[in-house]
Amino acid sequence: MGAGKMGSFFIDLLSFEHEVAVYDRDPKRMRFTYNCQRFTEMEEIRSFQPQLVINAVTLKYTIPVFNQLLPYLPAECIISDIASVKTGLKEYYEQCGHPFVSTHPMFGPTFANLNQLSEENAIIISEGDYMGRIFFKDLYQRLGLNIYEYTFDEHDRTVAYSLSIPFVSTFVFAAVMKHQDAPGTTFKRHMRIAKGVLNEDDYLLQEILFNPYTHDQVSQIRTELKELLEIIDTRDADGMKGYLKKIRDNVRRDIEIKS
Repeated sequence: MGAGKMGSFFIDLLSFEHEVAVYDRDPKRMRFTYNCQRFTEMEEIRSFQPQLVINAVTLKYTIPVFNQLLPYLPAECIISDIASVKTGLKEYYEQCGHPFVSTHPMFGPTFANLNQLSEENAIIISEGDYMGRIFFKDLYQRLGLNIYEYTFDEHDRTVAYSLSIPFVSTFVFAAVMKHQDAPGTTFKRHMRIAKGVLNEDDYLLQEILFNPYTHDQVSQIRTELKELLEIIDTRDADGMKGYLKKIRDNVRRDIEIKS
């Protein structure tokens, strides 16, 4: 469901080993899909009788599209989402009457090299259907992704940390930046990140920041900025040296954990 960037990625990925069909309400978005059936009416899904549905539409429409789709699916069909925010999905799946699996590829076409994903991660929600989880685990392993299994709640806590902090930091940079005729390398890199983040769907950005676990993460940024401002205002050289050591140690620990 959905022939956007991630939808097309999954079509390409699956179409050589599986019988794949795609539905998008805008037929023009399916122009560059290949090796798959293209549906322009939901009624066509009924005769296709899918065993698995991957809902890859914009986050705002994930549940509404499921509601439109369910009448056309076999009872045993596994429904799935790849949403980066799982708010409301657990409750929806519990009452939908279908087996389900929920995953989150922690990468996107904006920054990731889709041909080299060995440094990227994917989350599989542990509360889903066993066969559905096995399917996605095998798929993600073949891509070389690092796979983690979390509950819905654990996923949302992880997203609040891994997405809200860099997103908010990017927002602050974009809010205070001014045009530079001769920008330095660091500035240009930050600008490239800002353009990528701000190219994301507004609803996605909103839902990530409205995650109930985001507030505490963003509050930490405010605390650190206050400490840093005090060091700058007092021109505290020893304090700056200590602060730089603290953050370098923090980054070093993260690198050691990953290695």
